[in-house]
Amino acid sequence: MNAPHDGPLPVARPMPDGRSPQPDGDRVPGPTRPARAPLRRRQYAYGATIAVVVLVLLVLGVLG
Repeated sequence: MNAPHDGPLPVARPMPDGRSPQPDGDRVPGPTRPARAPLRRRQYAYGATIAVVVLVLLVLGVLG
């Protein structure tokens, strides 16, 4: 068995024909996302309808 290494790590050097280094951090740059399209009236109407249905069911569940 080998003893664990206690000294400093060796210096990192780029390989002559290697790929370019990745940037520091956990994210790799990529294409930007397109901007979201604005919500339409129909989408607002669907959201409001579902909110009213959930509210009615909640009131019926509490009172019933």
